[in-house]
Amino acid sequence: MTELTRRLLPPMVARGGGKVMLVASTAAFQPGPQMAVYCASKAYILSLGEAIAYELRNSGVTVTTLCPGATDTEFADVAHVGGSALFKGALMPLMSASNVARIGYQGLKAGRGVVITGLVNRIMAVSSRLSPAPMTLRIANWMMSTGK
Repeated sequence: MTELTRRLLPPMVARGGGKVMLVASTAAFQPGPQMAVYCASKAYILSLGEAIAYELRNSGVTVTTLCPGATDTEFADVAHVGGSALFKGALMPLMSASNVARIGYQGLKAGRGVVITGLVNRIMAVSSRLSPAPMTLRIANWMMSTGK
């Protein structure tokens, strides 16, 4: 993703326009026990997207970082987290992939820097940045817990 973005941006900047979408996750907003590398990699994508968007703010090129929450795809099964509170819908129902795509595309067209899908996801993203780290870690751990 980093290399592809690095290669595609210069021609866009040279012609004075273009749009890039990077896909992160609401996992980008807090450390995630039981999915530490995933959460850290999504935090990297969010940070990269926000920084590049700022650098390109006067170029005619926009960078949108999409941060979906739990989405109804095969991800949960592949990552072996399908039984977690997050993917069982304990906090909120899963969003459909088509809804995530529609919301992301609307944000991209509008040139928004960060798009978080769904009101509950936006509240959780903001609250995780404002909450004390020990509380955020406990909540994130619970969300990934399978109850076993």
